[in-house]
Amino acid sequence: MPCKDAVRTSVLSKKWRYHWCRRTELTLDESLWNREDLNPTVRFREIINQILTLHEGPITKFTLDIVHLKRSPEIDNFILFLRNHIQHLVLHLPLGIQYTVPSTLFTCSQLRHLNLHFCSISHPSAFEGFDKLISLELCGVSTSSELLESLISHCPLLEKLEMSILEDLDMIEINAPMLKLFSFSGDISSICLKNVPRLVEASLIGDIEQTESLDFAKIFESCSALEQLSLNFLNSEFVAEEGYRVPRRLPVNLNNVRRFDVPDILLVESYKLSYIMCLLRSFPNLEYLELQVVDEDDSDTDEDEDEESLQPETLSNLTFNHLVEFQLGSFIGGTSEMQFIKHLLANSPVLEIMVINRQFLDEEPLDTREEIFTEISNFPRSSPKAEIVYKDFS
Repeated sequence: MPCKDAVRTSVLSKKWRYHWCRRTELTLDESLWNREDLNPTVRFREIINQILTLHEGPITKFTLDIVHLKRSPEIDNFILFLRNHIQHLVLHLPLGIQYTVPSTLFTCSQLRHLNLHFCSISHPSAFEGFDKLISLELCGVSTSSELLESLISHCPLLEKLEMSILEDLDMIEINAPMLKLFSFSGDISSICLKNVPRLVEASLIGDIEQTESLDFAKIFESCSALEQLSLNFLNSEFVAEEGYRVPRRLPVNLNNVRRFDVPDILLVESYKLSYIMCLLRSFPNLEYLELQVVDEDDSDTDEDEDEESLQPETLSNLTFNHLVEFQLGSFIGGTSEMQFIKHLLANSPVLEIMVINRQFLDEEPLDTREEIFTEISNFPRSSPKAEIVYKDFS
């Protein structure tokens, strides 16, 4: 029951009057002061004081969601009240304020789940770690690379780590031997998965400052157990000095990767595509591949058509010996898309299904569509089981 409704039960009878005071889970959000005549900050202070005065027993889960407040109220005393028993703490603080969370937060020894949004953190030098923490989410948090590294490395049981870093930070080494799931949004080149031997799923979203700074060998340094990877470079321009060449593959194959999702890729000659091909060559046991293709006509590149076209060298030594399913999104039948489909069909001996999103293709004239379908159906297939299915994903 929502906290607001739980408090209302106090009017049911004398027996129910203080039942809400023994709740172990509390959620405070903007619904508690939705009246226009109330000052949200003052109202919040009143609610907190009432809870501190009347509550009996431990609070094990507490959620504070006040992202739209213009000011951040003081929560130091409430964190002090929670610290001995709190196991799941969610603090979504006002946007643009960067409230510094109190140092008492780092004395909450029972924490298992910590979720911080839009705040500033700086743990004390005497911080000994969160011995029981298994999930950590940091979104829009202001801090330093050194502090992040220290915080993560002092959570020995950490299994799930989600970070959305808006600032430009130095290299962040992730040392989390129990980590299973990692999600990162920011400058991908600032991440080094230094010690994550149990990591099975990773999602990397963000721009790249300098093409030369992106070192996948360092990023995936200890990812031998990785099974699923989603990689989105967003709008990175990938500008590099003349003569720079992207490695064709990683120094060591990631043999356990089974699924690879690329939600935004332009199939033309580019550093961005070269990095994707580098990873594909390093995933020899890949079973599921999904590419969301960007329309070539929407490209902002100024290169001429010959340079943009997908070259045979780009696809050389690229095989899909274990690929079972391939999904291609936003397909329009461009030259590079057709080249990639042809290569994949010829080099996927166990492929069972290729799913092509026909949403944008359906805007083309019927004759054009039929010509494209016919050409694809005539491509040689190394797998006798390979089936091509056209769907409208919309």
